[in-house]
Amino acid sequence: MSRATIAVTVASVAAGLEELVRVELPVGATAAEAVVAAGFGARLRPAFDLALAIRGRHAQPDTPLADGDRVELCRPLVATPADARRARAGARARRPADLPGAGK
Repeated sequence: MSRATIAVTVASVAAGLEELVRVELPVGATAAEAVVAAGFGARLRPAFDLALAIRGRHAQPDTPLADGDRVELCRPLVATPADARRARAGARARRPADLPGAGK
């Protein structure tokens, strides 16, 4: 006999605050339904602009869930890692040579 429900955890991390909510959903429920059931639906705009992941892998809102899954709400990237490295390298290159610690 199969279970009529599945248990999943929905995780949200923002500004140093981690929230984990465990929810029971019917078999066949989607990632979006888990987010709403956990009470995080108000954080999502109609276009679902926050990225979703299931156990660390990118997922779509309509991705079906399995018992024990962890749905994660991911903030959009402000910059790609490559862009961030380029910005740091450019800032180092623009430093005046007469700053303290510049190797005089």
